[in-house]
Amino acid sequence: MRALVFLLLVAVASARVFERCAWARLLKNSGMDGYKDISLADWVCLSRWESSYNTEATNLNSDRSTDYGIFQINSRYWCDDGRTPAPTYNGCGISCNELLSDDVSTAINCAKRVVRDPQGISAWVAWRIHCKNQDLSSYLAGCGL
Repeated sequence: MRALVFLLLVAVASARVFERCAWARLLKNSGMDGYKDISLADWVCLSRWESSYNTEATNLNSDRSTDYGIFQINSRYWCDDGRTPAPTYNGCGISCNELLSDDVSTAINCAKRVVRDPQGISAWVAWRIHCKNQDLSSYLAGCGL
């Protein structure tokens, strides 16, 4: 019984769900505010709707690709999970598992790579639906940024 409780605690401890303002500060400190003319509020909104700020979020898509991590980066185009049917591209040159880490530096670097693509931030469906042309001030409200 103790072993089971310990394993459950380890599993829970490895997942990180950021608080909104902590995530906004981390993004700002990582150079995301204004990166490719994308506002900090856009990044916070995007990650809220893609993963609810959860570093271990995954989502299986109808084309059998999977979205990974806090930005829900797709295995068909941006990372390699070894499971997605061809064709795949791995535009970030990483294993998808790296996107599930509490060290979000790889996820941030890959998100920067995604927005350098011609689609830009529009690559994220959740951003197009929930953030584009919206008042995003609430995503930074009370954060002191």
